[in-house]
Amino acid sequence: MIEAATDDRELVRRMLAGEEEAFDLFFRGHFARLYRFALPRLNQDADAAEEVVQVALCKAVSGLKGYRFESALFTWLCAICRHEIAAHYERRGRRPEPAELIEDSPDVRAALDSLAATLAQDPESQLHRRDVARLVQVTLDALPRAYGDALEWKYVQGLPVKEIAARLNLGLKAAESLLTRARQAFRDGFSAVTRSRSECGSMTHE
Repeated sequence: MIEAATDDRELVRRMLAGEEEAFDLFFRGHFARLYRFALPRLNQDADAAEEVVQVALCKAVSGLKGYRFESALFTWLCAICRHEIAAHYERRGRRPEPAELIEDSPDVRAALDSLAATLAQDPESQLHRRDVARLVQVTLDALPRAYGDALEWKYVQGLPVKEIAARLNLGLKAAESLLTRARQAFRDGFSAVTRSRSECGSMTHE
């Protein structure tokens, strides 16, 4: 079980103490990330994503005492956001469209949480946090072109598998198989990149 990073604990402590600046940091620090989380799950509906994220953050603040520090704060917020996304579709009498995203994989989610926790404990974490997105991009760039393209089309542009299959001149089953292999390659590559980064950091401090 991944425990919350030290800065998450400190931020929550300050919010529970009623510090206005802490609430500002909370909203500024998590709105954009949670919006990016919600958008593909709401079929790229920007207005709906903004509304859902605002509600999720407000509910998180109201239920802050229920946060048990058993996961990263952002992971906890994502769980609340998922609930609000489901409620959004239910209010409209619709079923959510499947959105199988890379970060939903337990392996990748654990790697991201672990990396975030490591960086939060680093006194130079403000400099290193911006590298996380770069690590993801480096991993995608290192994949075979068809893998990288398929993942970008699926998880960045939100294209259906049928259209991805057409772009790759593949059958539907073949495209689904390629996406499965691409996701596994990304997981393996991302783990290798983050592990290498950690080892390099350890050597630097020896």
